[in-house]
Amino acid sequence: MNSFVHLHNHSEYSLLDGMSNLDKMVKKVKENKQEAIAITDHGNMYGAIDFYKTSNKYAIKPIIGLEAYVAPVDSLSKNPNEKTPYHITLLSQNETGYENLMKLVTHSNINGFYYKPRIDRKVLEQYNEGLIVLSGCPSSELSKAIIDEDKKKISDTLGWYNEVFKDRYFLEIMKHDGVPNQEKIIKKLLEIHNNSNLKFVITNDNHYVDQTDSSSHEILTCLQTNSNINDPKRFKFDANTYHIKSTEEIWEEWKELPSGLITTSEIAEMCNIKIDLSKSLLPKFDCPDSMSSMKYLRMLAFEGMNNKFQNPDRNIKERLEYELNVIEKTNFPDYFLVCWDIFKFVNTKKILSAVRGSAAASLVLYCLEVTQINPLEHSLVFERFLNLERREMPDIDMDFQDDKRNEVMKYCVERYGKDHIAQIITFGTMGAKASVRDVTRALDLPLSLGDKLAGLIPTRVGTKIEDALQIEELNNLVNSDNDAKRVIKFATKLEGTVRHASTHAAGVVISQNKLTENVPLQNSTSNDLNAPPTTQYAMGPIADVGLLKMDFLGLTNLTILSKTEELIKNKQKIEFDIYKIPLDDNKTFQLLGEADTFGVFQLESTGMKRYVKELKPSNISDIAAMIALYRPGPMEHITKFIESKYGKREIEYPHEILKEILSETYGIIVFQDQVLRIAQAFGGYTLGEADILRKAMGKKIPKVMKAEKDRFIKGAANKNFDKNIAENIFELIEPFAGYAFNKAHSVSYAMIAYWTAFFKANYKVEYFTSLLNSIKSNPEKIADSLKEIRKTEIEILPPNINSSFSEFIIEEKNNKFSIRFGLSALKNIGENSINKIVKERINNGSFESIENFCERMDSSWINKRILESLIKSGSFDEFVDRGSLLDSMEKILLQITNHTNLRNSNQSTMFDLFGDEVSTPTTEFFLSEEKTEDKEKILWEKEIIGINFTENPIHKILSNEKHKGYVVSLEQINNLKHGSNVKIIGEVSSFEKRTSRKGSNFMVVKLELIDGSTEVIVWENNMLPKYEINLWINGALIMVEGKLNIRNGVLSTWFNNGSPYSDFSMTNDTNNRNSKEKNIAKIEAHTPKITQDDYKENKINELADIAEIPNDKNNSFSEMVITINESLPAQQSNFILDDIVRILLDNKGPVPVKLIVQNDRDKIKLDLPFAPVSISETLTDKLSQIIGSKNIFYKN
Repeated sequence: MNSFVHLHNHSEYSLLDGMSNLDKMVKKVKENKQEAIAITDHGNMYGAIDFYKTSNKYAIKPIIGLEAYVAPVDSLSKNPNEKTPYHITLLSQNETGYENLMKLVTHSNINGFYYKPRIDRKVLEQYNEGLIVLSGCPSSELSKAIIDEDKKKISDTLGWYNEVFKDRYFLEIMKHDGVPNQEKIIKKLLEIHNNSNLKFVITNDNHYVDQTDSSSHEILTCLQTNSNINDPKRFKFDANTYHIKSTEEIWEEWKELPSGLITTSEIAEMCNIKIDLSKSLLPKFDCPDSMSSMKYLRMLAFEGMNNKFQNPDRNIKERLEYELNVIEKTNFPDYFLVCWDIFKFVNTKKILSAVRGSAAASLVLYCLEVTQINPLEHSLVFERFLNLERREMPDIDMDFQDDKRNEVMKYCVERYGKDHIAQIITFGTMGAKASVRDVTRALDLPLSLGDKLAGLIPTRVGTKIEDALQIEELNNLVNSDNDAKRVIKFATKLEGTVRHASTHAAGVVISQNKLTENVPLQNSTSNDLNAPPTTQYAMGPIADVGLLKMDFLGLTNLTILSKTEELIKNKQKIEFDIYKIPLDDNKTFQLLGEADTFGVFQLESTGMKRYVKELKPSNISDIAAMIALYRPGPMEHITKFIESKYGKREIEYPHEILKEILSETYGIIVFQDQVLRIAQAFGGYTLGEADILRKAMGKKIPKVMKAEKDRFIKGAANKNFDKNIAENIFELIEPFAGYAFNKAHSVSYAMIAYWTAFFKANYKVEYFTSLLNSIKSNPEKIADSLKEIRKTEIEILPPNINSSFSEFIIEEKNNKFSIRFGLSALKNIGENSINKIVKERINNGSFESIENFCERMDSSWINKRILESLIKSGSFDEFVDRGSLLDSMEKILLQITNHTNLRNSNQSTMFDLFGDEVSTPTTEFFLSEEKTEDKEKILWEKEIIGINFTENPIHKILSNEKHKGYVVSLEQINNLKHGSNVKIIGEVSSFEKRTSRKGSNFMVVKLELIDGSTEVIVWENNMLPKYEINLWINGALIMVEGKLNIRNGVLSTWFNNGSPYSDFSMTNDTNNRNSKEKNIAKIEAHTPKITQDDYKENKINELADIAEIPNDKNNSFSEMVITINESLPAQQSNFILDDIVRILLDNKGPVPVKLIVQNDRDKIKLDLPFAPVSISETLTDKLSQIIGSKNIFYKN
């Protein structure tokens, strides 16, 4: 019986080149009844371990290899003439070959990378043992020599590989239509075979599983090369034969060369690799005095216990001894010592830290000062972290200040050796929305189609295209539009394909031996040149091969806390040990009870605020419970939890025996630890067995669940519990096991939440300053924070060239603290430039004028964008008006350049010839004295700062309306209940059309209020033209009526109707009509205007006669509104606008005209005061011919 083994296969880990999913690839081989398969991805081993495991699952022999890139001479050389290395196929014959393959891959990616990860002959010879070499594809060294008919090169190549690899070197022959010089290569390789003892082997260059995948792979190739299928110059595979062929198919194709097919099985027999996935490769800790690691850990733990507890009682000692025994039996003492060592450094350097996950449940880690959480105080279950029944490596996930994470990494590199530590890789896959948009682009279809299709796919995490097709609108679009159908067809095929590799945000691996003995490495994908390398195996495979994986997460909130401590120490001379802050501070719990939780870790979302306000936490346990409950699933129990706390609902326990377990959470199961304790108390489980039960319940495997239920009921019977009660208890805990939260994690994060709330409540100005500096590169967050600070007594001082620094700082005047805006937080300004400007000011004194600023600047520090941002933000307001400076920007930049050139030429001016007796005159600018209007300043400040310092007249209007029952602030909204009818006045800041899961259109409008923003939901039945042209305009002040809706704690208003502020304000209050008119005038002043001067005289010429309509009808309209879509090409838009203006000017009359320019997410209304019109049918017809009648509206 004929046999064949595929030895050249590119999986999806040949990023955007191969698209074979590992499981599908191996499953196909199984279906083909082929005994083995090789993986040979381009220059990497990303998929090696998963491939090995998958092959074993299907009882297929795995052959781990790669298609390597070989530098023509030296892989360490970066020669521009050698950008295209040779290809070669390498297969690991055994464990030694596998290890050498990892070393080669590491060298190619870290030392030899130049456009491609490259090896060379020297390094290949060094690590040749256990490797089989196939001469390679048509891009190989031998094939290129054959194409060039370079006999010397052919002889040299054959001689070297034959000498080094001997009988492990094979001539590789493949054939695919469209490949240049293929027949020439095959002919020569067979000639070499016939004239030597070299065997040849047939391969198929597989890039996808089935032949029907070829068109999808073509799309993938377009994505890789940033082209589209209509690009005649794009790279493409001309044939559709790059798939995993059946044995019959390949034998039929190569029936003239049967020996090359037989060789594939011979090579497969030569390859026998066994990777031990049961071993542990934890680093061995170097203990003093030749002490064993367990003995040293025990000593440190008991020393720590005596430091932590003044008089440790028997319970503490027994718990510590129990944990140490479990650690010893599971053989993890070195792991704990490594963690102790890292935290010893962290604590010595006063780097704030915390642990995530279940690690806080360990008393040993508490005594080692790895965690600051006492597990006994919070009844944390150690078995949730580590137990004898589930001997898995425990996760000790560490959080550090994000500005100190690299310092911790550097210590680990120095402590354990640069060859023993690396960051861990992670892979991004093509999600549903992304694949739709990518495929649209690759098919060269309008991007708007991709946006439309993607917009119909729900944003819910994990949503597949197949799921989204259940939405009626998407399904109808796909069935009615052939282009949409093509996009969805290919997108579905590519969805989930590995797209790119990056460095995991937290993952770190530390090993006893050199990492390259167990994992291939590459350079970090981060921009930090000093960062440790990155593994080519992701988190799962790292654990599979037995390496110690750890999480080093940089947490911004810890940095904020640390910086706050520094500011308090500098400003108020008070030193803190944050870990010893009292946990019963009244001001802190008062702040939480008032839901003043902006900037408070884990508690600042809108929904969370509402629940925290109702709960009014009084201890850490309350905060931990809220963190655990505020998630889909348990969220439905929040109201019950709160009502039970305050006695509004009677606390009920499923059984009296559970009272002790559930009393702290008022009878509600909140934490996984409670599930474990219930299984122990009721079902007779050990806590370790209960943890296995918890995991089984989470996975919901029916067979396992039935067995566990039977065991639970039997255990309950042994403890004399009624069967019916036992069944009820099991059914009660089953859903909670799946979504109840890890209590240790909740308590750890509750502690950070408490710390942030403590500083905000007691040291507000220091806390907000630190918060602002942590987000200074995020304009949106800066704006939100400034709005929040303005609710307090703290004054925010505007940016000022003589007072501001790069960061936000605290200014003190008359014993009152203020926060000065940091210049590096301005839009378009780099921190390096600002630091140089500030340094000049510190060294040589304040800037005296704009001229003095120019003299002292260097042109390398400042450019047009930086200068514009400084001017618009008001940083130079003490010198001269902003508008004047903006008009003179070119002059200012020229002066800066001139002064820089003079300094660089080692002279200033001709006046230097006179020495000190004559001072050098300064250049004066002749600036306009015209004063910039406040409305202009507000627009500039919002653009550059994100918030205005110039007083906004709209806020004054809103404040006046607040007293008349209208909602104008978030504070008012947060005091209302679900279902309340509201009338809100606010300024439209954005709107976005979306599609619901059921396919219905709706719109989300963001309204700016006095103290923040709120969302208004406009459902499809209310998406009417009258609202489109009157309300949903950026910058419009409007009144909306609707009903307050709270869903999962998130608050929004469902729109019923609304009107522009100018409309309802004039009709609702006739007594104050004059003041209203003044307010409206202020609002209208914010509406941009197009003037007639913008159009040349020769453009305004419309000769056609206009048929007038009766005056009575003409006078019935108060306004004409015209809309233009901005998505049109710029030149086309300009022509349309010119035509509209010509028509309007030739039909002058009494009716004012407004022009709305819009796209999918934005809309701007412009006044056209120079072109009031006389309404007529002819006018409407002419405009309709240009923009369509649906874009013309008349207001009565």
